[in-house]
Amino acid sequence: MVQTVDFFTPVVDDPYDFGRISALNSLNDIWAMGGRPVTAMAITCFPRDGVDLEILGEIMKGGLSILNENGVALVGGHSVQNEQIMFGYSVTGLIHPQQLATNSGARPGDALILTKPLGTGLISTGVKFGKATVEMEEQARATMLISNRRGAELIRDFRIRAATDITGFGLLGHAWEVARASGVTFEIEVAAVPILDGAIDMARQRMLTQGDRTNRLYIGDDLQIAPEVATASEGALLSVLFDPQTAGGLLLCVAAEEAPRLLEALRQDYLHASVIGHVREREGCSMVIKPG
Repeated sequence: MVQTVDFFTPVVDDPYDFGRISALNSLNDIWAMGGRPVTAMAITCFPRDGVDLEILGEIMKGGLSILNENGVALVGGHSVQNEQIMFGYSVTGLIHPQQLATNSGARPGDALILTKPLGTGLISTGVKFGKATVEMEEQARATMLISNRRGAELIRDFRIRAATDITGFGLLGHAWEVARASGVTFEIEVAAVPILDGAIDMARQRMLTQGDRTNRLYIGDDLQIAPEVATASEGALLSVLFDPQTAGGLLLCVAAEEAPRLLEALRQDYLHASVIGHVREREGCSMVIKPG
């Protein structure tokens, strides 16, 4: 049995889509372990006055649609009065212990595969401040609504040793956790990392969330960043790598010889899936960030 909980504030204007994204984000933690989610309990914060209750109904309808699509039973929930709307789920899933992917199983020689492009946090912030275009907003929304269910199935099929989903700690924060727990060094090639159109421009315009700062503090100096990466686009490229994601993709560690076959399978559902680096023996720090 595997369990998780996740809930957050709205990242899109449409309440139905917010519910859908929240559900996928919550299920992702189970899928990142290769598990199969089976039950969920809703968690919601909603203001007592000033917001129509129909909005909450639409949020819950959107979330339920995703649970139903994935065979997950909604078994209850809890709500509290709060000025800020928040929504998500506590999810219980199942997986055979020998098929479990953890955040500590990366091995030297593994390839690193990222299934979805980065930049949803930056673009969502840009939308709030009227800086992002309609095209950027739609692309970010569509990316968040791509399910990681197929990725979980491939974790089991390919017996992947280590995996994580990319959410609030951004690519670098979650990659760092896996590298440190595994006692290895991740070498990431930035040129290979898929990025949403407009995300770098939003970073240039300082459409940064608080997570940009806290994620940098979280990792500290346990990484080596090439000067070309740190200064690229006035530092905007690095901000994309630290950008908190909502319902982000999976970072998979797979034996190098299996990477081409896995990538081919992933691209049936994840158009932007890419090999973004590799794992090597631990040398000095947990991550090395190179231009490519």
